[in-house]
Amino acid sequence: MTSSAPETPDNPADRLPKSWDPSEVEAELYRGWVDAGYFEADATSDKPPYSIVLPPPNVTGSLHMGHALDHTLMDALSRRKRMLGYEVLWLPGMDHAGIATQSVVEKQLAADGKTKEEFGRELFIDKVWDWKRESGGTIGGQMRRIGDGVDWSRERFTMDDGLSEAVQTMFKRMFDDGLIYRAERLVNWSPV
Repeated sequence: MTSSAPETPDNPADRLPKSWDPSEVEAELYRGWVDAGYFEADATSDKPPYSIVLPPPNVTGSLHMGHALDHTLMDALSRRKRMLGYEVLWLPGMDHAGIATQSVVEKQLAADGKTKEEFGRELFIDKVWDWKRESGGTIGGQMRRIGDGVDWSRERFTMDDGLSEAVQTMFKRMFDDGLIYRAERLVNWSPV
């Protein structure tokens, strides 16, 4: 004897799809969470604080599987802490990647038969910022599709005025205190 449900038009199970496609609901659910402020940290909260600063991905392209793993782990940690009653800040951001970003933009120009010298310093920097906006938008979109529970209201970029000034101030302070210096040392680094 089998215990299968009868196949009649009145059986609700017959109206369920044979397979579930999460992409049909994920974007709307995520947008609802962000719009409701579920991922925004309250600086005035009495809850114990917990924060994660996202190691900022470079704006030189798109996220890869390593990012997906890291983001999944950070997301699990931050959601767990929220469930335990912590005020969680998962701070998102992106890194300018300096020379690597410059190289990507130079390759794009070369594909069009142009060089950065033809543009001059200011126009080339504008091109780099255009690339940052385009690539950063791609990465931000990928982070949203992954479902990162980050506080988008606090998104940062390493070249933001406040951040750049803070880095320069701390670098100078550490240099003045003798914590940063030039010397010949062995390091675990390969130029290849």
